[in-house]
Amino acid sequence: MSAPSWRELKRWGRRVRSFPARAAALPLVLAALAACSGGWHVGSNSSVTDPATVDYPVFYVKRQVPVDQAGKLQQDDLRLIRPFTVATPKVTTTTPTADLYMRASASPAAPETNITTRLTAGQVWDVKDVDTSADGTRVIFAMRGPLTPNQKAKDPPSWRIYEYIIASNDLHPLINPATDPDPPTVNDVSPHYLSDGRVVFSTTRQNQSQGILLDEHKPQFAAQDEARQEPAFVLEVYNPSGLNPDGTVMHQISFNQSHDRDATVLANGRVLWTRWDNAPGHDAMSLYSANPDGTDLELYYGANSHLTGTNNTVVEFVHPHQMLDGRIMAIMRQYTGVDDGGSLVIIDGEHYVENTQPLLANPTLAGPAQTPATINDVITIPGPSPGGRFTSAVPLLDGTNRILVSWTQCRLLDTTQTPPAIVPCTQQNLALPNVQTALPLYSVWLFDPTQNTIDPIMPPVEGTMVSDVAVAQPRPVATVINDKVPGVGLDENLLNSGVGVIDIRSVYDIDGVDTAVPSIAALADPAQTPPDTRPARFIRLEKAVSIPDKKIVNLSNAAFGASNYMLEILGYAPIEPDGSVRIEVPGNVAFRMSVLDVNARRILPVQGVWLQVKPGEVVTCNGCHRPQAGAQNPHSHGRSGVFASVWAGAATSGVPFPHTIAAGAGAFIPQAGETMAEARMRVSCLVDTPPCKQMVPGYGSSTLSPAGGMNVLYYDVWTDPAQATPGTPKFLRYDDPTQFFTPPPASALCITQWSADCRIIINYPEHIQPLWDLARPNPPVANVNNTCTQAGCHNPKNAAGMAAMPAGNLDLTKSASQAVPQELTSYQELLFPHTITVPAPTAANPNATTTVTVGPYMNAGAANGAQSQAFFACVTTGAGCMAPVPHAGFMTADELRLVSEWLDIGAQYFNNPFDPMVPVN
Repeated sequence: MSAPSWRELKRWGRRVRSFPARAAALPLVLAALAACSGGWHVGSNSSVTDPATVDYPVFYVKRQVPVDQAGKLQQDDLRLIRPFTVATPKVTTTTPTADLYMRASASPAAPETNITTRLTAGQVWDVKDVDTSADGTRVIFAMRGPLTPNQKAKDPPSWRIYEYIIASNDLHPLINPATDPDPPTVNDVSPHYLSDGRVVFSTTRQNQSQGILLDEHKPQFAAQDEARQEPAFVLEVYNPSGLNPDGTVMHQISFNQSHDRDATVLANGRVLWTRWDNAPGHDAMSLYSANPDGTDLELYYGANSHLTGTNNTVVEFVHPHQMLDGRIMAIMRQYTGVDDGGSLVIIDGEHYVENTQPLLANPTLAGPAQTPATINDVITIPGPSPGGRFTSAVPLLDGTNRILVSWTQCRLLDTTQTPPAIVPCTQQNLALPNVQTALPLYSVWLFDPTQNTIDPIMPPVEGTMVSDVAVAQPRPVATVINDKVPGVGLDENLLNSGVGVIDIRSVYDIDGVDTAVPSIAALADPAQTPPDTRPARFIRLEKAVSIPDKKIVNLSNAAFGASNYMLEILGYAPIEPDGSVRIEVPGNVAFRMSVLDVNARRILPVQGVWLQVKPGEVVTCNGCHRPQAGAQNPHSHGRSGVFASVWAGAATSGVPFPHTIAAGAGAFIPQAGETMAEARMRVSCLVDTPPCKQMVPGYGSSTLSPAGGMNVLYYDVWTDPAQATPGTPKFLRYDDPTQFFTPPPASALCITQWSADCRIIINYPEHIQPLWDLARPNPPVANVNNTCTQAGCHNPKNAAGMAAMPAGNLDLTKSASQAVPQELTSYQELLFPHTITVPAPTAANPNATTTVTVGPYMNAGAANGAQSQAFFACVTTGAGCMAPVPHAGFMTADELRLVSEWLDIGAQYFNNPFDPMVPVN
């Protein structure tokens, strides 16, 4: 089907613009647009007849539409950043290159210049992620090449950032390859200029994270994303003019375990970007923000607004840009399968954190916070989209509310014709059975949301994709937020120790509601609530484990076991009576927190996103969040100004909390508004040696673990014994030889002296299996012991050495599992259902048998799950255990603490990918 000329183009609405002579000379370009309105008002554009035409250079990437050998579109995937885009699945000598182009103005008649041909001519390159400086003089983008035949996405040459100076026509790598300290395999994408001239970008360099790996006595490598498809892209800041305030040329500011991408800068100077939250239990791309140095990182918008796509389907928020009125423009689309585009949405992020959740300062607003930029039917699910689709967009900050977009109209492929023909998306054609979408025809358009008009900037060309649009238009410079330095925003002592601080006002504050029974104030008063009855007793810090590429360690799925991730434990601290916590945390790592009971078992749902603190930073929060089971919770709590704290803290300065110690060395007298944790740690920082030692994880007392460590320790430091009964001390220790007898999962030094690089690393064969194999003599009964795996107990042989059914149908031996040979039998039987053969005699066959399914006996991820609770009851009180052997007292509280924390973090088979025993392929 031949394409009509531009003069044959019919306008889609009442708005008609004159079509100037220069525009009339354009080639025959736009197939079937006349009947394919989708509600659009289409006009023409000319710098002669339209005084509002953008007279600044427009930049974009032009490439051939990527198709496979069958001519089908190679769909992009937001979760894969490293791959390059080519017209066939493999690079060949005839594969067309992608190039960056400059058009002198936003007019069809404006001249076009290929900026990158000086590098790409005769070779295959790819280009993406175009942005411009605030003064309109520079262009920055990611470029990769020259690509070689059959090149794999993970092999160099990799993505690198290039800068183009418009006035001097100078094109150069932003980071000089000759002085780049990182290997050629690193990838840099999504660059954006900060207000002070530095550049924030997404990269696999992971500079600070790799330094942490050395502290953990591991080799340096780029950690894979949580889907283990490619290295995680994090945000880093590069100073092309010198050093950052911390003395580095380049430093990492985000520590997400999956991708942080599409960074931009808000008018207030904060960095806004798309974060792929892919922590256990989550999988979504939302908008986050932080200061340019990575401090004060928080959710900005959308964590619970993903079910807002077509027919309430899931969408992600990518490519954000702030508009002149403060709202955020973004592309809303699915990960893949949507022809590389989606709906253009305008988000009121200044007043909302979710689509129907306003910030606290705007209680009367009901939403929606996000509105489509066009009234036309742009759908976000696979298939034809009557209103077309957007793949990139940039707002014009000139007061006209217009947006420069890369847009494709809706087109269908009529396979009943020979050869198949491209036809418009009329209602009649859309109703046809087995309708197919034609290849997209992305080009550059000027979109006016107010009038719902879209004007062509350049002619769409069949088989060509134009994307990554930007304009070199001077715009207001965002506020400069200086990096925090020691003494100015950062605590020097904390920074020197490599730690920050987390301050929680009360873990009983759930989404702005006091959930304590009867109240936080009552729990804080030992005369009203006996300390031993408080539900929340400890907090645990849990760190994501970096997973290497298969070339470094080709981990088998058996290495992960019941979970698809690995976790380490950073330490523990007691929760104060009012639910408050103020604790040191390692800086520059991804971690989460769990609220625990007196047995160090999680009692609240696991936190679903990764937190981070910079060394020297103090991060405060009001409380916790309880996600709704089975549905997306419309409320978020991860942004300041969303909820007010329900716990006011101390009413008056200088007055002790009710019924607490009022004088002497053990008194923690608050200032007005302080929580118990804040009061305690302020006093500790003033009087203790070393200062603030009670903020260190694992701190016990001046005599027990005074330097902190990896034990779980509680002393009642609050209750005045003259007014109420103090709480019972609680010690769950790895270093008590009378209570813990197997190899501990932490170093001897870290157990009694905490530091930022201390870790609890639990590997099942090394730390849990020894609990079942441990000889457990039973002195009161001669010649009897309680060893779990002895013959006749949880062993497939009886005391006589003959084959027998293990006690309780649970084999705890360390034989290789038949189900997963790389895992032990005990691991499989504890955590997974398995079948056993049991007698099922009948009159016809008294020896008949049948199979039944038993297990699991524990809940991976929940020490307080039903099966886990039954196990703990069995070995503590004997409840639920089968006769004739009572199991009460078989295991110590210290041993059960190890089992509890292992279950809570996921019951992995290994949590160290470099352990010599880890299963590999």
